[in-house]
Amino acid sequence: MSDLREQIERTLLPGMYLPKPLGLLFEWIESNGLFVDTDEGRIGYLYPEDKLRAEWTETERPGGTKIEFHAVGNIYMNYWFGHDRKEAVNRVCEFAKTGADGSMAAFWIDDDQRQRIVHLGSGSGSTLVCVLADDPVDFLRLIAIGYDEICWSDAFPEPPNAAGSGLFVHQNREFRNWVERIFGVRIPRTAAEIVHHASRMEDANSDDPFWLWVKQNAG
Repeated sequence: MSDLREQIERTLLPGMYLPKPLGLLFEWIESNGLFVDTDEGRIGYLYPEDKLRAEWTETERPGGTKIEFHAVGNIYMNYWFGHDRKEAVNRVCEFAKTGADGSMAAFWIDDDQRQRIVHLGSGSGSTLVCVLADDPVDFLRLIAIGYDEICWSDAFPEPPNAAGSGLFVHQNREFRNWVERIFGVRIPRTAAEIVHHASRMEDANSDDPFWLWVKQNAG
């Protein structure tokens, strides 16, 4: 079976590319054996799934942010947008699952042909719809902070575990250290330092470019 990077690259739509930092991430995932193969393809993780399951209790778990990388593309975008018009669905390509509710991270080509990383809330749980990062390294910094999941924007103004959800999430030190070492960056204290407009589907207005574009193209 081909590796995670190759599988995701094959799903990219015209005008899209795999940013080098994400390519390096997928190589790190492969080299550390942080993946499982399924009938639908390879799924990559940031922490060993067997250790996560073994050490997860009602009050705490290891592993930092839970996110799954997989080659999905835009095959479900018609359901999310509520139509199958190619001018919209062919500009968004899912590459990760950000929450157990079915929320997604995706590449988006904006009106200036710039590729950005965006969030698409499932609607049945998270309703976060916004640009997560213009710079792919910032996306890696975001998922290294250590929130339980990055689909819940109410937590973004505070550090992980500050909201008192009842589940304490321990940082993923290995991944965090890798991001800092490979890219020469610091990991911010909060997601709000990276996600500037954490907009939701139900918001009346927003300055977020992806939210505005979705409002014009969905439904």
